[in-house]
Amino acid sequence: MEKSDILKEINSKAHNTLMSTLSIEFTEIGKDFIVCKMPVNNKVHQPDGILHGGATAALAETVGSVASRYFINDDSVSVRGIEITTNHVRSISDGFVFAKATSIHMGRTMQIWQIKITDEKNNLISMAKLTTLSIKKK
Repeated sequence: MEKSDILKEINSKAHNTLMSTLSIEFTEIGKDFIVCKMPVNNKVHQPDGILHGGATAALAETVGSVASRYFINDDSVSVRGIEITTNHVRSISDGFVFAKATSIHMGRTMQIWQIKITDEKNNLISMAKLTTLSIKKK
């Protein structure tokens, strides 16, 4: 399947989810990474007018969970995020943030992802680590 078709399929599953609420869109996929973007606007601001850390964590969990789902490539399992840590290093009040998930560990049942969140100038905004678990569907 072509990369553009894969991205189109992933993005089509966002309807009526947190992804659509936060306007998260997948933009790039490679051999061992996935990238998505999210606009920074009043929908994702904290009261001080900067990007809310919870929205950043939701972005990180989204890209890491989709990466697990895609790279496992097994329709008999469901993917669940079981732990996330996010360190915020810079604030941002407008524009876009980009989250790139790369694999640290890609086991059969457990996966660990590093998620680097940057702005449009490639400045580091946050760094996250997500652990996902693949479980057999019932």
